[in-house]
Amino acid sequence: MISLKSAREIEIMRRANVIVAEILQELKKKVAPGVTTLELDALAEEMINKKKAHSAFKGYTMAGRVFPRTLCTSINEEIVHGIPSDRVLKEGDVVGLDFGVIYEGFYGDAAITVGVGKVSNDARLLMQVTEAALYKGIEQLREGNRLGDLSAEIQETVENAGYSVVRAFVGHGIGKKLHEEPPVPNYGERDRGIRLREGMVLAIEPMVNAGGHEVEITEDGWTAVTKDRSLAAHFEHSVAITKNGPYILSKI
Repeated sequence: MISLKSAREIEIMRRANVIVAEILQELKKKVAPGVTTLELDALAEEMINKKKAHSAFKGYTMAGRVFPRTLCTSINEEIVHGIPSDRVLKEGDVVGLDFGVIYEGFYGDAAITVGVGKVSNDARLLMQVTEAALYKGIEQLREGNRLGDLSAEIQETVENAGYSVVRAFVGHGIGKKLHEEPPVPNYGERDRGIRLREGMVLAIEPMVNAGGHEVEITEDGWTAVTKDRSLAAHFEHSVAITKNGPYILSKI
């Protein structure tokens, strides 16, 4: 069942997502050659405690596996769900930072992909197209549109640039749970799927590969990588549908 949020609930979710956005911006400043993803995770945990919120990811259980960290850090061919470790970021890497909190009973969730030092033109373009696809999709979040309008807009933006959309993972509703109905694919057909309604809050998150869309899961049971080991990028916002159109909760 799809949960429609009241104006009051959306404002609480706005506060949760502002915490997410502020911490992601601080983490972005710390991304540099020589930094480990575990150091980024420790910083995220320190900041989340200062803001009196709780991690949405640490302890999250899926298929009997428990995610051990506060932050997801996905490097180069890693698409999503990378686990922070002693791995050192290198000049030219790209790293996806996916982060979520629980605040006053509601979830916030967003993601960015960041270049480490000077990156290649190919990497820069991949990140630009992925972020552009996110905002193109968000523009479709208006009452009366269908979910497929958003999905098709993202897919067309990505594929017109010569990239592929990941199909194994999708966006989702969000509220008192991290993952709520409905699933939000980044591919589809216009004028298909459910009608969008005021009060829906959706986490929109295109995951884009420079090569094919196929994925594999590594031995840790979490990290998703491109099957052909091509570069990947991931951007995400939590967005409420209001009578005036989309309200990006995780943007500051």
